[in-house]
Amino acid sequence: MKNILEELRKKNGISQERLAAAMGVSRQTINALENGKYNPSIKLAFKLARFFGLSIEEIFVYEEENKNENVR
Repeated sequence: MKNILEELRKKNGISQERLAAAMGVSRQTINALENGKYNPSIKLAFKLARFFGLSIEEIFVYEEENKNENVR
C-alpha cells in the first residue's frame, strides 16, 4: 500500500516522534508506514486521516498485487 504520509508530515512541519505520540504508536511505526513496510490498522488509518483533515483514501492508496485477477 502506498501513502503520502511522509509528504504530509513534512509539509506540516511535524516530526516522526510528534506524529507517533499523537497517534499513540512508536516512531518506528511511523517510519515503517512511510517506507511502505507496514500497513496501518483501520483505527490508525482513521486517526491519521482525522489528524491531517483528510480521508483515508487521500492518504493511503491500495494497489492490488495481481492486477490481472478478477475480484468479485
